[in-house]
Amino acid sequence: MSRSSNSKRITSSSRFSHSRVLLQGEFSLEQSLSNELSILHAVKKRHLMKDLTHFDEKGHARMVDVTPKPETERVAVARGHVTAKPETILLIADRGFKKGDVLEVARLAGIMAAKRTGDLIPLCHPLTLTSVKVDLSINNAENRVEIEAEVQTFGRTGVEMEALTAVAVAGLTVYDMCKAVDREMVLSDIRLRKKTGGKSGTFERRE
Repeated sequence: MSRSSNSKRITSSSRFSHSRVLLQGEFSLEQSLSNELSILHAVKKRHLMKDLTHFDEKGHARMVDVTPKPETERVAVARGHVTAKPETILLIADRGFKKGDVLEVARLAGIMAAKRTGDLIPLCHPLTLTSVKVDLSINNAENRVEIEAEVQTFGRTGVEMEALTAVAVAGLTVYDMCKAVDREMVLSDIRLRKKTGGKSGTFERRE
């Protein structure tokens, strides 16, 4: 066998070995990066769980223990609206539905819903509410019924969910009262408008 053939074989073998080393190095680097990303993900998840108070350190759902919290006056205001056809809005305004006064029935439904929020949403505390106000008005320019709920209590946890629930159920009641003539109604933009009291203080949405 010629020296040139041996030289070619040695060169090819060296290149193969070098390539294998490079591949192993790339694999090790990729594995290392994957491990670091997994660690970062775990750390972020732990921090997230600390912020989401309805989960414990293992990710299990729980009701928050509010025993250490001081009792303060707490208020929450929520809003939303039901958009309907112009003729539906006219019927609501004229009290033209056989089921009764749409706005008044929806108002009562919203008040009742606020009082039952703890039964509807699993991890909400059952609260003694000191005041629930639900107002509905007709916006002819936008062809919709505007809904606002204000809920108050004196306690250790806020009433944001009670206010939001009141708006949602009032809107659903408007739909139920009017669906015979308008199934295209849309309940939307349910949102917290304002809340006061508690450790986090005041929140107010810009609108």
